[in-house]
Amino acid sequence: MIQKNLIIIGSGPAGLTAAIYAARANLRPVVISGLQPGGQLIQTTEVENYPGFPDGILGPDLMELFKKQAIRFGAESVDSAVEAVDFSQRPFKVKVASTDYTARAVIIATGASSVWLGLPHEQELIGHGVSSCATCDGFFFRGKDVVVIGGGDSAMEEATYLTKFVNSVRVVHRRKELKASKIMQDRAMNDPKISFVWNSEVAEILGEDKLKGLKIKNVETGETTELKTDGLFVAIGHKPNTDIFKGQLELDRKGYVTAGENSQTSVEGVFVAGDVHDYHYRQAVTAAGFGCQAAMDAEKWLSSR
Repeated sequence: MIQKNLIIIGSGPAGLTAAIYAARANLRPVVISGLQPGGQLIQTTEVENYPGFPDGILGPDLMELFKKQAIRFGAESVDSAVEAVDFSQRPFKVKVASTDYTARAVIIATGASSVWLGLPHEQELIGHGVSSCATCDGFFFRGKDVVVIGGGDSAMEEATYLTKFVNSVRVVHRRKELKASKIMQDRAMNDPKISFVWNSEVAEILGEDKLKGLKIKNVETGETTELKTDGLFVAIGHKPNTDIFKGQLELDRKGYVTAGENSQTSVEGVFVAGDVHDYHYRQAVTAAGFGCQAAMDAEKWLSSR
């Protein structure tokens, strides 16, 4: 059993920013990187909206800088995934592969995963025409024609946001009506750049090195048509990475970790940061801000004890 002051679960912008602040507070935190070290930014080619990089930076390169900075101040990184936690007693228990840790405090920064279509070529073309974040990647499609998949508020937000840059947006939805709120529906339907392809789903993603188009299937007739497009934005939801915390922490109906006014979760001494808690903004810069907050809250809590 390895004893630690603070364990940070997750190594995206939230987790590594928390590590930087916690390490500077001399807490010597341990960061458990998870199955996707660096978080969702590892799948992002060009990041142009993170402050301090006027020429942009590759997502993996940005996260490597985060990691180096955290380690420089004394954080330890463990490239493995947490298999189980026990927050029912103190010190908290965190099981990582064949190693058991105990911690006086824990920061949850496991993020959220985009829900994808699950089609061939989809994952390989992320950053090459396929995206799940309009605010991250919309700028790269200036003057182009794109497709948004989905019918909820997120899809309408993505489609509406993209009209700032693109020539046209076609929303493909497998039903005849949208699930989005009335105000979001009206906003999208009244936008001249947005059109709708009803009762349809993506049957195939075309392209190997770069997205070339889509095969669209009408779910009522079974008819398949080919649709040429420069970009595909999948907006069918996000899933918080909270499975291992079920029964340990209070989660909302969507599975996100709940917190009070600060980053304190339902268990005193366990804090939360980033997309695993925040489903409104989901940006690297906001995740980093939440990581700073969680580290400061954890340091204050530990100091009081």
